[in-house]
Amino acid sequence: MKTVLGVVALVLLGVLVIGGFAGAGIYNGLVGSSQGVDQAWAQVENVYQRRADLVPNLVATVSGAANFEKSTLTEITAARASVGQVKLAANQAPADPAKLAAFQQAQEQLSGALSRLLVVSERYPELKATANFRDLQAQLEGTENRITVERQKFNEAVQGYNTQVKRFPNVLLAGWFGFQAKPYFTAKAGTDTPPAVQFDFGGKPAAAQ
Repeated sequence: MKTVLGVVALVLLGVLVIGGFAGAGIYNGLVGSSQGVDQAWAQVENVYQRRADLVPNLVATVSGAANFEKSTLTEITAARASVGQVKLAANQAPADPAKLAAFQQAQEQLSGALSRLLVVSERYPELKATANFRDLQAQLEGTENRITVERQKFNEAVQGYNTQVKRFPNVLLAGWFGFQAKPYFTAKAGTDTPPAVQFDFGGKPAAAQ
């Protein structure tokens, strides 16, 4: 009887050891994947911050044009301020879909304001002729392209992480370890394309509307 109990005890111990190693592997995999999402999110924040940093110089340059529409400048300044009002945890991708949606909405408002400002700027040939404005336009164009790229990379990282969270047997332990699925950036009509910021500096100025 004692021999049987000893064998059973050894089997149970072996199961616990194997299960422990398996659980540790699942945990470590989820940690690595989650950190990958946070790293991708940091890049998203970097490119959005780069765009926000360009706005004051852009506004200052554009406001120097004679009779430039003040309402356009007010709109872009307000849109930039609204971006700063969205508070998220530092160095960590949002886990709450509502918070990511608020962040995305604020950024899209700034995208729209920038697009409209640059369209209006076409009516001012003296503005388009300045080297500072052309340099800012080029920087903004590059930043908008990077935003598109980094958002896509973030969504890919989230997809990989969410797949791990939901995959068997990870799904049995992910919640217990505190790992939950993370939200994606969502594409909306007209917002998945960078604002049109290319100008024909050699052409005729657009007619005022």
